[in-house]
Amino acid sequence: MSDDQEYRIEKDSLGEIQVPAAAWYGAQTARAVINFPISGRRPDPDFVMSHVRIKRAAAVANNQPGWLDDRLARAIIEACDKILAGDYLEQFVVDRFQAGAGTSHNMNSNEVIANLANVALGGGKGVYTPVHPNDHVNMGQSTNDTIPTAIRLAALAKLPRLIDAINDMADEYARIGAAEEDTAKSGRTHLQDAVPTTLGREFNAYAWILRRAAESLEACRDPLCQIGLGGSAAGTGLNTSPDYARRVAGELAKLTGEKIRPAGDLAAQMQSMHDVQRLSSAIRDLTLELTRISNDMRLLASGPRTGLGEILLPPVQPGSSIMPGKVNPVMFEMLNQVCYQVLGQDAAVACMTQAGQLELNVMMPAMGSALFDAMDWLTNAVNAAT
Repeated sequence: MSDDQEYRIEKDSLGEIQVPAAAWYGAQTARAVINFPISGRRPDPDFVMSHVRIKRAAAVANNQPGWLDDRLARAIIEACDKILAGDYLEQFVVDRFQAGAGTSHNMNSNEVIANLANVALGGGKGVYTPVHPNDHVNMGQSTNDTIPTAIRLAALAKLPRLIDAINDMADEYARIGAAEEDTAKSGRTHLQDAVPTTLGREFNAYAWILRRAAESLEACRDPLCQIGLGGSAAGTGLNTSPDYARRVAGELAKLTGEKIRPAGDLAAQMQSMHDVQRLSSAIRDLTLELTRISNDMRLLASGPRTGLGEILLPPVQPGSSIMPGKVNPVMFEMLNQVCYQVLGQDAAVACMTQAGQLELNVMMPAMGSALFDAMDWLTNAVNAAT
């Protein structure tokens, strides 16, 4: 740590540690920052927000049977609302590659929320009274159930953006298909001339397959809404208040607008990330189609004088530093590169899905990161290329 920075001293089960005086996080987060200087990438914003929504929903659910008194519950809820409004996001600092299951991120959330609540109640940072990160913010919860739930909620937040991007691209291809309905050209199989077809028929086919891929993505939504929150440690429901799983799911449904509900088996949603893998697989299937379409666009636009030259792509930048007038199909080259990277993220998700053991999949932090990257990159790339 820098010698010119001011610190406060906090204690955890391992002893004392310096925490930056200005930080709203605490001892366990500070240890994680030291332990995991890996990628330099902080947690995904949708994941941070989803995890904070869980903390807010838990405070409401624990307050209802009187397990968490009104004053503390209100302070926790108000602290969460500040974060959900976009404040203090820079306080979520644990690297995406961290201890298995995401305990460090869970404690990052617990500590930030506890400190915000305590200061609002007249206390100070790092004192953890009257609101304690574990006893109150984390009441009835475990890393075992909050992290997989947050991954699912973050995926649900990203899913409409990706589906909208794909449908917008499909609409644009359908528009071109209608405009070029009667534009005759040679069909090609084996890259050789075949029977006559139309440009409109080609583009309408692209639109159709993209819409079908969007439907496959939409089909992943409902399984992601079935959460294991309330299973606590290893799906046992340890230290949860009466009817907690149902009540906390109801609060999350209100906060997200999704049909969130307890899974039929809470332990299964910690053991298995099947629904996350299903989404990743649907994204992979979409990506394979996007790659194929991108290559078709580049081929159809090739030349334009000595290639096929059957379509003209919008010129968005000069294509050469040495050949004046050359224009390249840069947007589809970009889309291809993103698609190949997304395929790599899917392979990582698959490997980490099968790496779960017994009651918990400890690969979840990196698994979530790979899925989130794939969804964000593909959404942005498709929007740019449309």
